[in-house]
Formats: sequence, structure tokens, C-alpha cells
Amino acid sequence: MAQWDALVDAALASLAARRLLFNTRLIALAPPPPPAETFTGPEAWDRATVEVQVDCNSLKQWLAANGVESTQEDEVNGKLVLFSGNDYMCLSSHPAVREAAVQAAQEYGMGPRGSSLICGYTNYHKMLEESLAKLQKKEDCLLCPTGFSANTAVMTALGSISSLLAAGRRKPAEDERIAIFSDALNHAATIDGIRLVERQQEAVAFVYKHCDMSHLDFLLSSCSLERKVVVTDSIFSMDGDFALLPELVKLRRKYGFLLVVDDAHGTLLCGENGGGVPELYGCENDVDICLGSLSKGVGCQGGFVACSTRWKRLILSRGRSFIFSTALPVPVVASVNAAIYVSKEERWRRSVIWEHVQYFASLTKLNITSPIIVIVVGSEEAAVNAHSCRHLLRSGFLVQPIRPPVVPPNSSRLRITLSAAHSSDDIKRLVDALTPWLPNNHVEQSYPASSRL
Repeated sequence: MAQWDALVDAALASLAARRLLFNTRLIALAPPPPPAETFTGPEAWDRATVEVQVDCNSLKQWLAANGVESTQEDEVNGKLVLFSGNDYMCLSSHPAVREAAVQAAQEYGMGPRGSSLICGYTNYHKMLEESLAKLQKKEDCLLCPTGFSANTAVMTALGSISSLLAAGRRKPAEDERIAIFSDALNHAATIDGIRLVERQQEAVAFVYKHCDMSHLDFLLSSCSLERKVVVTDSIFSMDGDFALLPELVKLRRKYGFLLVVDDAHGTLLCGENGGGVPELYGCENDVDICLGSLSKGVGCQGGFVACSTRWKRLILSRGRSFIFSTALPVPVVASVNAAIYVSKEERWRRSVIWEHVQYFASLTKLNITSPIIVIVVGSEEAAVNAHSCRHLLRSGFLVQPIRPPVVPPNSSRLRITLSAAHSSDDIKRLVDALTPWLPNNHVEQSYPASSRL
């Protein structure tokens, strides 16, 4: 992508001329000890990630807020099986992850408290960035406090190119702005970042129909702006389907746009080595910037941007959500390093998740492609009344209903997530509890995919 490399280099030169090109300052800490032992199958601590106790008072308040009067039947005694979490690999409770966090906390407390550009960046952070860059097959990586801040930082850095190259003017001319093409069902983090750069008059947004490559092709061919970016989730969080990365790669070769992929729900879950959806499709080299979350498959906290070194320098110099956020605490970073190590050693975790996906599909006859399973029930009332949410609670399951504005009107749904700690029996009992809302027992309805932008 020579065009974009040249644009970024020019933006970096502009920043350097103004003495606004930033760098992290490494705080040296003693290297962490080697990770603890790994295991060949599920252990007791894995189960702790999917067994939860719901506070009765908060449940009553939640029901009342949704116009439902609670009864004695709503009393939930004992633990529920959680089918709504994002800890797919169940690494959050692993002894190696716990021990890494404890050892770092005992040695350094929370570590230096400041932004990464001031004093918060340590060799723990650097080691993690190197590990993530290797996992994503990218030249470099930038560690961020959250996945949301990573998205916003990338979008604002993208938009800044227009302003930095605007030849002395405060705002770029209309033909100098960046055209950002966004899938209609992209995550709110991406949407908010795009809205921000649009408000700064640095970019123009075009929303293409969900996974509709013909529509995207039409929008790209109709756009006269030279600087084009396509951004997509890899696995869509509220629908569970995959982006059509191979088709996006073909369009990238045709139009030369920058391809940005948010792999929040694919990191560690997909690909032979856990490199995510780009690795699964063998197109890592065709994805220019890959964002990810450390709070889902990794089971810890944080976000990252895997990219080239030139892009990293631009993002850490212009990505305000990165610049003005305190760096992740050292114990958190230590736990992430341990989690990634465990994921490489305990590959069975990924296998178990995908076996669960196949098993759920075989029981329900649903067209399921990922550990995120969606059952659309329609109205908000249907999603929270006794026939859905309360019914599942009484059956011993915690499955949260998803309602507008997170999803379009009249498409409220039950969002189910599968993890390595669930058992086949858990899944079978859940499917039995879901029977009234599965396709064989109700008339399926289709709902238009409205844009969230």
C-alpha cells in the first residue's frame, strides 16, 4: 500500500517539523518469571468462569425497570450457568494468569501510574506488544487501555492525516478528506470514532449494507475521494456472523483502500495459532491495521492495534484516547502475557469451543458459524418477560436479552456465548430450555439490518 505509506510518512514528517512526534519512554522493571504450568484439559478453576450467583435485589430492580413485577418464583437460589460472557477461552481464572498478576502486584503494586507517553510504559508492556505483533504477523503493535480506546485512537489518527497535509489550512478541503466505508453493523467503538473524525471535518463516512460486497463495490466505485478506508468487525458481536474477509481482500486489490479489521471476538479463538480471523482466512498480509481486545478471548483487560511501525508512531502521536489515558497496570499486563502463553500451550481450549459450536448447531439446526449465537425474539417485551429471560433464569441459566438501541427495533434477541468451560450437558439443557423459541417451534422472522452509524 505505497499510497498510504507515503501519506503516513508525510504526516509523520509534518509532526516532526512541529516537534509533535511522540515516543514512549521505557520504564525498566525486572523481567517477569516464566509462566506457571499448563494443563491438558479442563480443571475446576475453568468452571468458575461460567458459574455465577445473581444478587436477588438487583434482579428484582432489573425486572421492575422493565415493567415486570417480580414474584416469589423469581427468587434465584444457587449458582446459574453463565451463557452471556466473553471469556471464551476461560483464561481469566487460569492459575498461570492469576499467579502472574499476583507476582507483579506483590513486586510493583499497580506499577507506574501515568500515560504511556509519560511514565506508564514498562518493559512488561513492550514485551506484550512484541508478543501480540508476532501473533498477528505484524511489524509492530500499540497497547491501549481498552478495545474501545484502540478503535477511537485509530480513527482519530486516520482523520489527522487530512489535517496534517492540509497545506497550512486549519481544515482539509472536501477533496482532501478521507472516505471511510463502514459495515452497517460495526461495533459502537468504531462508529463513535468515525463520528468524531466526521465532526472534525477530516473524513466522510459511507455505510454499506451488512456484509454486502456488491453495495460496497458500488460505493467505492462511485466515490471520487482518493483516500479510501474500509473498516469492519471480523465477527459481529450482536449477530455472530463473520465478515467476508476474502471478498474484502479482492476489493482492496481492486481499489487500493486501507483495510482496518476489528478482531475483538476473533483473537485467540480463530486460526491455528489463535491469530484471529485474518489468520483463519490466511489474509494477514492484506489487513493493514488489525485491532483487538484483551478482555474477551484473552480473558483479561485492554486493547491493541497491530500495524506497521509508521502507523504505530502516528497513532501514539495523534490518537487522543491513547495519549490521554493512563497505561494498563503492570499486573494486568503480566496476566495478559501469561494468558497468551497459556493459549499457545493449551490449544485444546480452542478445539473445545468449536466442538461446542458444532454441537449446538446439531441440536438446534440453526445456521451457526461462531461461539456467538443469536435467537431473535422480536419485541423488547418478548426478550425480558417470563417466557424468555425469566424462563431461562428459572431453568438455571443467565442469558441476557439484547434490546434497542444496541440492536434495531423489533429485533430484540437472546445472545448466547459458548466457552471452553461449558459442558455438553450444559448446552443440551440450555437448548431444552430454549425450545419454545427455536425455529421448529415458532415462525421465523427476518429483520432488516439497520445501520448503527
